[in-house]
Amino acid sequence: MRILIAAGLIGLGLTAATAEAATLDRIKASGTITLGYRTDAEPFSYESPIGEAAGYSVALCKAIAAGIKAELGLDTLEVRYLPVKDEGSFAELLTGKVDLVCGATTQTLARRELVDFSLPTFVTGSTLLYRQDGPRSFEELAGQKIGVRAGTTTETELKEALAEQQFQAELVTVDSHEQGVADLAAGRLGAYFGDGAILLYQWRKSPDADRLMVSGHLYSHEPYALPLPKGDSDFRLAVDRVLAGLYRGGIEQVFTASFGTGAEPSTLVQALYLIHALPE
Repeated sequence: MRILIAAGLIGLGLTAATAEAATLDRIKASGTITLGYRTDAEPFSYESPIGEAAGYSVALCKAIAAGIKAELGLDTLEVRYLPVKDEGSFAELLTGKVDLVCGATTQTLARRELVDFSLPTFVTGSTLLYRQDGPRSFEELAGQKIGVRAGTTTETELKEALAEQQFQAELVTVDSHEQGVADLAAGRLGAYFGDGAILLYQWRKSPDADRLMVSGHLYSHEPYALPLPKGDSDFRLAVDRVLAGLYRGGIEQVFTASFGTGAEPSTLVQALYLIHALPE
């Protein structure tokens, strides 16, 4: 029995070693890295008016690609971009179509059963966007329609909270944050529920910004990180090395370029950068 167990462990060890080397070896052999990105999670990950991947998370991934190019000693590295769909399914990552997902992905224990994650990249929380002449709190939303982006952890948490508190409100899912903000401004929703950083960005650029307001209360904790292949510790270390380096210096420029001049990281985000600025 002990011999069989030992043999099994050796087999597992060989499988793990192969998996760990897979992504970097593939990148080196092919001279390409494929980054998955969301087209509709502005300002973290979106498609620019000229059709290019853009946003805070995409900028981090571009820096990671440059770091991996240097680490592997490559003269050139082609960076390919592939739009990904549902933030929580990770289909393109699990099937090997992308090497890294650059979105607005909340790291959860359930998701870590499927994929691994980089060092944290941002921290925010869910909150409400409302009309200044409409309901301004959850209590005032009884009997109202609450909008939320479909397929997000925010949708799951909101469903659970409404059921747990037996709160009578209609949950309406939308395909994009832009649609949710427009429906709210048009009076089709009593409030729109979403990630605080995204809502703040959407509010600032909305043509109805003077009639809307973001609540100052956070209803959840959303730690963002970059999903990557499960069990590939060498690749994860390469990713984390670049992020830690940025947090030690350079992340300020990435933040300003992504969120706009005058925007500053919150105290929580500043603490995230400080804690995860790991030394070499």
